[in-house]
Amino acid sequence: MKYLVFCIVAFVSISSLNAQVDENQTGAWYMYFYNHQFKNSQFGIQGDFQYRDWQFLGDTEQLLLRSGLTFTPKESGIMFTLGVANITTGQFGDSNETSNENRIYQEALLTQKVGSRFFITHRFRFEQRFVEAQDFRTRYRYNLFINVPFNSKSLATPKTLYGAFYNELFMNGERNIGDNRNVELFDRNRNYLGLGYVLNPKIRFQVGWMNQTTNAWSKGQLQFSMHHNF
Repeated sequence: MKYLVFCIVAFVSISSLNAQVDENQTGAWYMYFYNHQFKNSQFGIQGDFQYRDWQFLGDTEQLLLRSGLTFTPKESGIMFTLGVANITTGQFGDSNETSNENRIYQEALLTQKVGSRFFITHRFRFEQRFVEAQDFRTRYRYNLFINVPFNSKSLATPKTLYGAFYNELFMNGERNIGDNRNVELFDRNRNYLGLGYVLNPKIRFQVGWMNQTTNAWSKGQLQFSMHHNF
């Protein structure tokens, strides 16, 4: 009898866990990215503010605020960043409960141009994560960005339309997160395909589709972003 009760409870718990995220419901992310190079200096600032919703609007997934100090060695094609982030995460569905995370991160951004139209960026990021109700965590991330302008050869020419692609892989560092809980080495993967428009040399807009896959679920997201160099 005890074994039967245990099986029923386990089945209900697993079903409830799997129902937490509706993989067929499209989410939406609204994002602002900024970058500024200080005048006559190798230093600057960069970061992003993002509102993520489990659906189009009305069910908060995350509010992410991230900023960092950058350093670009002369004629290197590499930008280094040391930054911090705060993330508030909401639960899927009717619950209003949230959890909080603070991060410190280090990043290297390498840019290159292949041929006359392929603008490629490699981003390597290492995160130190302070997640509510968990032990200290770390995570490794690699993102490959490819932008291809269609009607010009530059991403700074006004009225340029361009295709945008990226794929980002996340791998966990520390696997034990406390209270005998463990996470997998693989954290998640994101792949994205979108269309961009250059308003002027300092402002670009993008809209696209991103699919995010974790160990528990895979879900599509619409992404709307503004990219601002000032």
